[in-house]
Amino acid sequence: MPARGKVLITESNIKIAPSIFAADFYSIGEAVGLIKRSGADGIHYDVMDNRFVPNISFGPKFIADVASKCGLPGDAHLMIDLARGIEPYLSLPVDLITIHIEAFGDISPDTRVREMLGSIRAAGKKAGISVKPATPADAVIPYLDNIDLVLVMSVEPGFSGQKFIPESLDKIRRLREMIGERKTSIQVDGGVSRDNYKLLLDAGADFLVIGSAFFNDKDPQGWMNTIKLKGIVQNL
Repeated sequence: MPARGKVLITESNIKIAPSIFAADFYSIGEAVGLIKRSGADGIHYDVMDNRFVPNISFGPKFIADVASKCGLPGDAHLMIDLARGIEPYLSLPVDLITIHIEAFGDISPDTRVREMLGSIRAAGKKAGISVKPATPADAVIPYLDNIDLVLVMSVEPGFSGQKFIPESLDKIRRLREMIGERKTSIQVDGGVSRDNYKLLLDAGADFLVIGSAFFNDKDPQGWMNTIKLKGIVQNL
């Protein structure tokens, strides 16, 4: 139940997904409970294999266990060596899977990326492209008709608790311009906080991944409601 005096706002064009990677792994159940109580729209799963990024997080079993029991939508952000395939993730109970445009070694148009996006959609899930901070927004152009979402990394992928890269705002604006009338979402992951979330929404983002700032906040439910209220105002 929401705390007294708080209204749970749900009709908003803004989505929010706390990153479970930023939680205390000793208390994952409590972290999931906090996410559910906050009114967030789902859980973001950062998958790392120590190949594409210099860190390891968790694999398909962890996601399957949490997603199947918590009752919340989920999205899997694959920061992995795509050459090894993504088949273990296609059957997971998540709604969205994003893959990195850089994971095959460069950012030039790649038929393998298109094939993977196709396999994600064929599995009944939304497909997304993720881009590192150094990757220009225009690198996404060849895939715009094959995706449901672009994930802008506003920190270097691999570790939580990093500072937001301000130049990400220009990338978001450029992406929103390129997307045009398409119903493609822009998700932002990395350093999202109370200090910058309004800037992200004003730039054109509509899906925020919040990590350390969520779990360290004194009133995460109040913050989630504030973000969603801004989304409602934008729709008026």
